[in-house]
Amino acid sequence: MSRGSPEAMNAFVRAAELGSLSAAARELHTTQPTVSKLVAALEHSLGVRLLERSTSRVVPTEEGSRFLVSARELLAGYEEAVADLASRSHQPKGLVRISAPVAIGMLRLNALMLRALDTFPLLEIDLMLEDRFVDPVEERIDLALRIGGSLPPDMVARPLAVWPRYVVAAPEYVARSGRPQEPKDLQSHNYLRYAGGDDVVVLSGPAGNVNVGLPARYRVNSAVAMLEAVRAGAGIALQPSWMVDELLQQRKLVRLLPQWVGPSQVAHLLHAPMRRQPMRVKAAADFLVAQVAKS
Repeated sequence: MSRGSPEAMNAFVRAAELGSLSAAARELHTTQPTVSKLVAALEHSLGVRLLERSTSRVVPTEEGSRFLVSARELLAGYEEAVADLASRSHQPKGLVRISAPVAIGMLRLNALMLRALDTFPLLEIDLMLEDRFVDPVEERIDLALRIGGSLPPDMVARPLAVWPRYVVAAPEYVARSGRPQEPKDLQSHNYLRYAGGDDVVVLSGPAGNVNVGLPARYRVNSAVAMLEAVRAGAGIALQPSWMVDELLQQRKLVRLLPQWVGPSQVAHLLHAPMRRQPMRVKAAADFLVAQVAKS
């Protein structure tokens, strides 16, 4: 293995980004001594120290920080070259790392990814579910599904879906508490909302936009837990259509004020800019774009 090999650069990049030789070894499915030797060989070939090492962590030197930027670009170019060769076989092959919020990952993407594996038998998928904004470059994520929020200017963002939000409740709750006839009637109901959200709900309908103040006694920071609370008859909630459409069709939930909708959820698929996307990533991205809006 040459001292300036892609393996050595990759070991350095991951160690620098993770701040640990051991963490880099775990991610690269190798041993800490192997990663240490790869980085040391790279430093020797360059004639500079790239990492300052301590017993608990590693930190890029000034030269290492500058080289880190170039190494990332070199690795991306290497992956593109490999992808160009692989594309000639017309078979997407290899690992795709995908990040998504927990709720849509559990309720929709998990099943879609299993279908993707059936569609592309040589593909591998790591699906990471986290309710935080993931930096695809820093965390080596090939594709990141993002719902709402501002889009990073240094990322490519493909539109994925637009989902309206509906006011919904369980049939048992409606039988017990009645059905609102207009937005202001919601103020007499138990409203469930996400923790950290606003007590003012904006609804759009025949009369335009209206703001309805709906203080909540129950707030939760999990979309899955919120859905369970609504299904249990704890109250009403504003939920995205992708989460409740099937339950509405099965009559396990009831849509209230059907002429009114809340602000839409907008989803994008993010990836780092590159001249040529690896075939494995492009295949997964195209599959998601085609399937998520229909799921």
